[in-house]
Amino acid sequence: MITLHGNSVSPYVRKVLAVLQLKNIAFEQTQQMPFSADDEFKKISPLGKIPALQDGDASICDSRVICEYLDDAYPQCPVYPSDSKNKAHARWIEELCGNQITEQAAGIFFQRFMRPMVLKQETDEELVEKIITKRLPPLLDYLETQVPIEGFLFGTDLQVADISVVSPFINAGYAGYEVDSAKWPKLASFMARVKANPVMAELLQAEAVMMGRG
Repeated sequence: MITLHGNSVSPYVRKVLAVLQLKNIAFEQTQQMPFSADDEFKKISPLGKIPALQDGDASICDSRVICEYLDDAYPQCPVYPSDSKNKAHARWIEELCGNQITEQAAGIFFQRFMRPMVLKQETDEELVEKIITKRLPPLLDYLETQVPIEGFLFGTDLQVADISVVSPFINAGYAGYEVDSAKWPKLASFMARVKANPVMAELLQAEAVMMGRG
């Protein structure tokens, strides 16, 4: 049995959860928080990061490595394109969204959700404004040129690249941020399609319960 370690609200854990569901792979999950002092978890994830996955005697860390492993080990319902050119582009989108875009979206989530709700601190609205008006728009401009008018990035099936684009903004949405559909109409429509996919809709419904919004 596969075991996935990581809190479901993490954009990286969410991506792996979606892949497991898309591939109809049976698994168990522990709601592991990152960077805990759990020595047993550090045997699985030496850096203490989430997600981490165990499959038999294999321990695999990093969401991208995990998704590629799952696609190799469980080839049914592929979540990466089959041809090398599209696969490279899918990996680039995953890299961009997993780093620069997640960094900005996480900044909004931390400032407007974690600080007031969890840490009982004031939000740095000046920083949030800088993220929303300066740092994110060039990235959103680029994504607007990449997403299709209909369907998903590489056809009619939801894949890792699609999930990677949307997952960071789900967290930003918990902090009240939404992509402006007037400025980025293709991207906003694309995000709505991804979130409406049955696998994603089920994951988001479960998250809503965890977040006290269900």
